[in-house]
Amino acid sequence: MTVLVSNSLPRSLRRERASATRTPARIWANWAWLPVAAALGLSLLGIAAIGTTEAGLARRQLGYLIVGMVMATAVGAQHWKDLRRWAWVLLAVNAAALLFVLLPWVPESLVRPRNGARRWINVGSVDMQPSELVKLTWVLAMAAWMQAAPSVRRLSGVAAAIAVTLVPVGLIAMQPDLDSALLFLPCLGVMLVAAGARIKHLAIIAALGLALAPLSYPFLKPHQRDRIQAMVAQVTGDTRVNDGIGFQGSRAITLAASGGVVGLGREEASTLIRFNRLPEEHNDMIFVVIACRWGLLGGLAVWVLGAAYAFGAYMVASRAGTAFGRLAAVGIGSMVFLQLSVNTAMTIGLLPVSGMTLPFVSYGGSSLVCLWMTTAVLFSIASRRPRGFDL
Repeated sequence: MTVLVSNSLPRSLRRERASATRTPARIWANWAWLPVAAALGLSLLGIAAIGTTEAGLARRQLGYLIVGMVMATAVGAQHWKDLRRWAWVLLAVNAAALLFVLLPWVPESLVRPRNGARRWINVGSVDMQPSELVKLTWVLAMAAWMQAAPSVRRLSGVAAAIAVTLVPVGLIAMQPDLDSALLFLPCLGVMLVAAGARIKHLAIIAALGLALAPLSYPFLKPHQRDRIQAMVAQVTGDTRVNDGIGFQGSRAITLAASGGVVGLGREEASTLIRFNRLPEEHNDMIFVVIACRWGLLGGLAVWVLGAAYAFGAYMVASRAGTAFGRLAAVGIGSMVFLQLSVNTAMTIGLLPVSGMTLPFVSYGGSSLVCLWMTTAVLFSIASRRPRGFDL
C-alpha cells in the first residue's frame, strides 16, 4: 500500500511518518554506548575525588551509582515512544514537585531548608531534588512539542517555547537556585536550532535578553550579588575581598593551580585542601579537588569525558530517524555539557562562583541517579530506530 506524505511537512516529519508502519528493531551496537562509558568514567572519577577528603561520602556515592545504574537499566528498557507519550505528564508532575518544595506550610519533616534554600523533599533516609529530574522531563516535553510544531520557524513559536520553559525556570529560581535555572535557556536555544528555528529570531531574543539582564541585578539575592562583585574584584586584581566574599573563588584558583601537570597525590592534596578550608569541596568545588590531586591531566580527563558524552549524544541524534529522538538527544547532550562547562569555568575564575554541580562527579544522590536515567534515554533512542535509518 502506498503511503502518501504531504510535501508541505518538514523533511524530518515526512521521514518519520513514512516509516511509521515499519517495525522498530532493537540495535545493540549504537553510539549511546559512548555516553554510557563517559558517564561511568566521570562517576568513578567523582567517587575517587570525593574520597580524597570524605571517605564516608565516597562510599555513599558508590551506593548512589549502583542505584543510578539500576534505574538506568529500567529506563533504557522502555521504548522512546512511551517516553514521548508521557513527556508532558512527567513534566507536569515534576513542576508540581517544584512548587511543593516552595510552599511555606509544608512541614520540615518533608522539606527542610538548607542554607536558606528549599530544594529537597525528604523521603525517609533519601532526599529527592526535583530540580535535577526536571532537566530530563523538560527536554522530553520540549522534544515532543517541537517535533510536530512547524511554528518554531516563526518568532511567535520561539516565544511560546520560551514561555513554557520559564515555568520550571521560575520555580527553580525561587528555591533559590538561579544557577541551575539559567541552564535551560541556552539548552532551549540549541534545541530550537536543531528543530529548524530561524537564527535571526533567536538572535533577536538573545540580544533582548542581554540588554535586559542588567535590570535584574537589584532583584538578586545578597549572596548572588556578592558572587558577581567577587568576580569583578578577581578580574581587576583586587585582593581585598579574598578573605570575605572572594574567599571560595580565590581558594579554588590557588588549589587548582597547585596541582601542576600531574597532581600532588592523594595524601598531599587532602592535607592541602583541608588546610585551606575549601568550602563544598565534595560538591560544587569537586573539580578543584581533581585538579589538585591529578593536576592538569585530571582536569583534561574531565573535559575529554564530558566532550565524549556530548559527542555520543549528538551522534545518537544524527542517527535517531525521528524528530523526537533527534531533539531529545540534542537536548540531553547540550544540558550535560553546558553544566560541565559552567562548573569547571567557575572553579578556575572564568565565571562567578555558583552552586552548579559537576555532572556525574559532584556528590549527590538525586543528581547522579537522574543523570544515569537521562543517559538511559539516549540508549532507548539509539537502540530502537525505525528500519531504514540504520546509518
